[in-house]
Amino acid sequence: MTKRKRALFVINSLTGGGAERVMCTLLSHSEPERAEFDISLAVLDNEAAGNVPPGWVDVHQFDCRFSMARSFLAMRKLYAELKPDVSLSFLTRANLVTALIAPTPCVISERAHTSHHLGKGLRGAVSRAMVRSLYPRAAKIIAVSDGVERDLRSNFAIPASKLISIPNPVDAEGIREKAKQASSVAIDGPFIMSAGRLVAVKNFAMLIRAFAMAGGNRKLVIAGEGEERGALESLARELGVGDRVILPGFIANPYPLMARADIFVLSSNSEGYPNALIEGMAVGRPVISTNCNSGPSEILAEKPRSAISGLTFAEHGVLTPVGDAEAMAEAIRALDDPRRRGEYGAKAEARAATFSAAAIKDRYWNVLREAMNAAPARGR
Repeated sequence: MTKRKRALFVINSLTGGGAERVMCTLLSHSEPERAEFDISLAVLDNEAAGNVPPGWVDVHQFDCRFSMARSFLAMRKLYAELKPDVSLSFLTRANLVTALIAPTPCVISERAHTSHHLGKGLRGAVSRAMVRSLYPRAAKIIAVSDGVERDLRSNFAIPASKLISIPNPVDAEGIREKAKQASSVAIDGPFIMSAGRLVAVKNFAMLIRAFAMAGGNRKLVIAGEGEERGALESLARELGVGDRVILPGFIANPYPLMARADIFVLSSNSEGYPNALIEGMAVGRPVISTNCNSGPSEILAEKPRSAISGLTFAEHGVLTPVGDAEAMAEAIRALDDPRRRGEYGAKAEARAATFSAAAIKDRYWNVLREAMNAAPARGR
């Protein structure tokens, strides 16, 4: 009988973010792989969990407190203990640590548009240098969109042979089941919805301006928490829509609310891959998104970002220029038409089905197997 291999998954934390949700979705659909692999998960930071992996996963919880050095020490010890045959990491710090110290093939997954995500200044420069020097050590780098792949190739000199683009898995069936539950937030009347951390890159300020410009009697619900809450509340009051902009905070199950929204909107300046956008599509919502780096144009128009300009009524949803409140307001008004909303909702749901978790999970595991099989044999 062939001895099972060991696969180690690594992530910074299991908070309520998109990458954390994707990691748990990937693991939840990987039970068939248990016949071939012992599967472990390393969680670097001990933060409140917004996502939970399946109970059969061997979880190693650390308290690295966002420190690269502590993460390095923790993972070096764990690699020595588990001796995994292959590993997969999510998020930049986990990726850098894994690429640096993994003694066996590692696959890293870049979840954000790297150039935007790493920022500026000395810290950003150091991070960029580390990405350039360490990422090529990985056996393979999975980018969550073609835009992320192009950025790594063009701006970080990652060899094309190391890169592969695989979209995020979406558990559309699971999302629709959760959408049938009672919502923890009650909203009276029709509303538009968005979701994400209340941080500058999500540009909810632009969305609130567009919402005010669009007029009408709907409410705007933005689910999420973050440092911009106070500024967003002040802006809504200044624009005279303070009573119609609702910030309910982080919602563990946003899908019942999402399924009731007239429209789901993504207003970001930059994305690695917009999970919330596809989740809105999975519950049949018509969607509007900024044409940001990276992912929306690939999802809604099946075209690269560069092929889209201005306000565009694409095949599966509406795209607007980044930061353009007037164009966003025009898109919102255009979807006042119930017939158009119904058509776009049906197209969105059909498009979301093409990102099924089972199919995407298989693509991830195929990359892991290829990386493992291409490596020299070693003793256990």
